[in-house]
Amino acid sequence: MSHNVKKIHFNRRSAGVTDYKKRFKLVKSGLSRIVFRKSNRKLLAQIASYEEQGDKILASANSDELVAMGWPSRSNKPTAYLLGLLLANKYKSKAGDAEMVLDIGISSPVKGSQPFVFAKGCVDGGLKLRGKFEMPEETYNFSQTAKYAETLKSGKADSIQFSAYAKEGKPADKLPALFNDIKNKIINK
Repeated sequence: MSHNVKKIHFNRRSAGVTDYKKRFKLVKSGLSRIVFRKSNRKLLAQIASYEEQGDKILASANSDELVAMGWPSRSNKPTAYLLGLLLANKYKSKAGDAEMVLDIGISSPVKGSQPFVFAKGCVDGGLKLRGKFEMPEETYNFSQTAKYAETLKSGKADSIQFSAYAKEGKPADKLPALFNDIKNKIINK
């Protein structure tokens, strides 16, 4: 009795988790990869080097480490930038300054999005990435958010929209100063 069972060779491809063509191009470059992954609540970053037995992780950081420094962890641009700085700081203390390539996985490459803000943090932290990651600091340092929160102060929208930050004792108008404090902690670590 034989059963016709269809064998799927790349389960991660069928699940939409891995783009093997893109991964192959990145690995074929011979450069270490700066891997950035995000979920609804957390961000994860690693520096990986390809080996036949499996990727060797040279450094890693996640948004929970920023929480330990006093940062309200969210999956947003300011957290992505600080995570890039943190990863660069960790890696610089362990290794040299070879050129690397950004691996954003199945995320869409949209200019100014979280993966590219993360890459800007890595570059500002001293890592050499292939490509240009230039953007104004206002896009990721919470200054625009503070201005927006100021316009909402007259209504109830402020208490609803930024309530998660307020519950943690971090009102929206104080977030730019907190961002700069955490940034300085990472740089001077």
